[in-house]
Amino acid sequence: MTATPTARRVLLAAPRGYCAGVDRAVIAVEKALEQYGAPVYVRHEIVHNKYVVQTLERKGAIFVEDTAEVPEGSIVMFSAHGVAPVVHEEAAGRKLATIDATCPLVTKVHKEAVRFANEDYDILLIGHEGHEEVIGTSGEAPDHITLVDGPGDVDKVEVRDESKVVWLSQTTLSVDETMETVDRLKEKFPQLISPPSDDICYATQNRQIAVKQMGSDADLVIVVGSKNSSNSVRLVEVALGAGARAAHLVDFAEEIEESWLEGVSTVGLTSGASVPDILVEGVLEWLSQRGFEDVELVKAAEESITFSLPKELRRDLRAEAAELVARAEAVAAGATPAGGSAA
Repeated sequence: MTATPTARRVLLAAPRGYCAGVDRAVIAVEKALEQYGAPVYVRHEIVHNKYVVQTLERKGAIFVEDTAEVPEGSIVMFSAHGVAPVVHEEAAGRKLATIDATCPLVTKVHKEAVRFANEDYDILLIGHEGHEEVIGTSGEAPDHITLVDGPGDVDKVEVRDESKVVWLSQTTLSVDETMETVDRLKEKFPQLISPPSDDICYATQNRQIAVKQMGSDADLVIVVGSKNSSNSVRLVEVALGAGARAAHLVDFAEEIEESWLEGVSTVGLTSGASVPDILVEGVLEWLSQRGFEDVELVKAAEESITFSLPKELRRDLRAEAAELVARAEAVAAGATPAGGSAA
């Protein structure tokens, strides 16, 4: 008697992929290239995804690590992760026209940091050391912010006044780990206050909820995303925590190893918030070729949020950059630029 082959299926997470902040940032680079022509410089990766960065490079975007790498009089865009005030000052010093593509949800955290610093609170910023978003937020109030990199960091945290302490967080963290850190902080500082609204991005939460719903049913979870994408890495951790036997992060379908499918009948599939769906489609095709043709949607939430493009795209930034350079040259020469004042 021939054994009946085990049915193979894919549980496809919804929502997945691009969030509103990423969509806004990627479109902003494309619009800037259309309006002003190449090159448009971008400080750091516009979003943490290898495919997106490579695609924009082919269109004429130049990604740099430091503002000092951008030629004077050029256009530079700040990534979705946000930058510290000192970066804006550096750009002004180099006569650069700037486009700020910071995600509005990250901007909200920046404003919270400024407000609590002005009220002289100690701010405990929950996040991962070295992440660009954390660097940008910390730069808003460096004298008031202490980074707390997970529950293990809590014991070494010190504050000036336990009655004036607030926590904020990086937007792309694991919800569960963040709340574990908050609980530990509240044990140490009972008067710790929370931000007026949840800092963790709605898209990060929704993608984690979808993975939790599929995790216990999946033998294997594949997360499409880049290794430097915090929210993508968190999805792997969430999948394992939810009961998946194995979980792996890949940029492209060809990175999947055939050995991962041994003994697997159900594959969970999702993608980080900076991943275009074409990469997920590539994984679905790869799996289909290996017998995983049945695709079931695991729906955790509806997303309808959109953000308007950066206001700078409504101006002639090439002309502004040229004027900045002309003014600087005129000042250096001791002349008064046209339309300027000697005062």
